[in-house]
Amino acid sequence: MHRPAARRKRRLSPLRPRRRPLPPPRLLAVTIASASTLLFLALVLLSTTSTSPPSPPRSRLASSRRSSPAVRPRCGAASLGELGDAMVAMLPRDLPFTVFVPSPGSFRRVLKMQGRASNASAAGGEEVGGDSADAVLSRVLGFSAVPRRLLAADVPPRGAATRLALDSVSGLRIHASRDARGALVVNGVRSECVDVVRGETVVHVVAGVLMDAEFERSFAVDSDG
Repeated sequence: MHRPAARRKRRLSPLRPRRRPLPPPRLLAVTIASASTLLFLALVLLSTTSTSPPSPPRSRLASSRRSSPAVRPRCGAASLGELGDAMVAMLPRDLPFTVFVPSPGSFRRVLKMQGRASNASAAGGEEVGGDSADAVLSRVLGFSAVPRRLLAADVPPRGAATRLALDSVSGLRIHASRDARGALVVNGVRSECVDVVRGETVVHVVAGVLMDAEFERSFAVDSDG
């Protein structure tokens, strides 16, 4: 009589939940390491995106481009003239130079030179031609040539934080800038046209003659006498 009752008690006893086996220690360590790595990468991405400066709006970029002065027109084939061509031809074409060549009108007005072949009168009514003309051109070239390539766009506008100071071949100090109209200005002399490239030489035609005080006085004395 007691056996059926014992069997009923066994059948009516509640089922105990089975415990799931714990993961192996190695698998648990790998999971924790990968989770920490992902968290570290997320923090790095958030920090880089927050510290990167915002890109300027397009309207501001457009206004800054409009405010920059335009560069003067490029020189044509006949802009240098006979004397300017002879002056540039004295330089080696395989070395970088920048030359501020006087315009044909500046040769006539300042140096009283018309050309090499014709015996044009220089200062004081003297005849300048042949070797004498080449000597004057060589002196002017020493004042006007800089041993580096310099395009007009490389010169900062006037009022910029950095001023461009250059030394010519003869040691004349040249200060270059660009005015509000975009004209290249060297020692107070404005450019007429810019960026003639001949080999490694860059030529800018200016409305004047670059020279030191002694050379300028020699022409002034000759013209007065």
